[in-house]
Amino acid sequence: MKLFMSGIGGIGMSALAQLYAAQGHEVIGSDRALSPTTELLERKGIRVLIVQRAENVPDDANLLIYSDAVPDSNPERVRARELCIPQRSYFEALGEVSKSMTTIAVAGTHGKTTTTAMLVKILKDAGKNPTAIIGSIVKDFGSNFVEGDPNLLVVEACEYRDHLLELSPKYLVITNMEWDHTDWFTTEAQMRQTFQKAIDAVPSDGKVIDETVYTHEPEYELSLIGEFNQDNARAAAAAARVAFPDITEETIRASLKSFQGTWRRFELKGTSKNGAAVYDDYAHHPTAVSKTIDAVREKFPDKQIVVAFHPHLYTRTRDFMNEFSTALATADEVFVAPIFGAREEPIDGITSEVLAEKIRLEGGHAEHLLLEAIGERLSRYGADTLIITMGAGDIYKVADALIKK
Repeated sequence: MKLFMSGIGGIGMSALAQLYAAQGHEVIGSDRALSPTTELLERKGIRVLIVQRAENVPDDANLLIYSDAVPDSNPERVRARELCIPQRSYFEALGEVSKSMTTIAVAGTHGKTTTTAMLVKILKDAGKNPTAIIGSIVKDFGSNFVEGDPNLLVVEACEYRDHLLELSPKYLVITNMEWDHTDWFTTEAQMRQTFQKAIDAVPSDGKVIDETVYTHEPEYELSLIGEFNQDNARAAAAAARVAFPDITEETIRASLKSFQGTWRRFELKGTSKNGAAVYDDYAHHPTAVSKTIDAVREKFPDKQIVVAFHPHLYTRTRDFMNEFSTALATADEVFVAPIFGAREEPIDGITSEVLAEKIRLEGGHAEHLLLEAIGERLSRYGADTLIITMGAGDIYKVADALIKK
């Protein structure tokens, strides 16, 4: 088929594009800006148009696939309707792929990207040759997609908008459950209902691997810091054992020990011109923020910890304002960037200024600044400091700039 993918630079969309290309389909896509994922696609021979307009859509396209960030009013989607080209969301399309493959889906509020990547590495090292779609670029594979057996799929699954329910996993891994995506789930109970529906849909010959299963796993030797990464490793190991009982303990331990991590998950970017260590992390929920800072404090007790935080979504910032302020106050210094609204419009009274003030009220040292100003301030810190750019927006660009100066 000829497929057009609107929002192809998204982490899931870009992996799905690679899967389609590996299956022999012709794939073209568009996005609003260059990114590490669009550059990855171009290197793999997939054409990416860095502008979104009606004329991008080929008249003879068989299907348009769109990301959650592409609204119904997008000119490419409007043009597809005019041409009577069928449209599917990313997770609808991924659901169709899942139906034809034995699927291991990794879901949960925290840790699903790292757990998925660890699981894929274990399976590859054990000779199981999985096809995989992962929510980050994995250092071990140099991609967020792994081409493998056309009958075995390992995929990261998100509960947002009930996307998880589009998939057909034989094995469902649930790392943990905590209320998030408050623009979709108005209560924790509603969120848990979605997970329960996914659990109920697992076939009788399948298995759910949750905390009651993976907590029985031992501790593993990892290059990654934090007890939360031990939990990720345990979940990955348990899932590998359930799906393939012949995988040995020796293989699992060796695989996890050599696992190098993923893009934007406490990733060491380098050293600033004044000698500060610069890390980048995707944490965008208060629990993840708190656990990351705690792990860094334990690993680097002699370092001053400076966090540049990019709040993601107005609703999440509103609903977890107190939790964010408590978590961020544990850093030595915090710079709060303007809220990354993504798919949302601003909410009155919900700003980075308000969050910074609440951090100060919690006893922390916080200031709200534009991204450019944050980069300048961070460049002043020296070798006694560990800098973390943190959040689901494009704060990682600040880290990239710091190590290039």
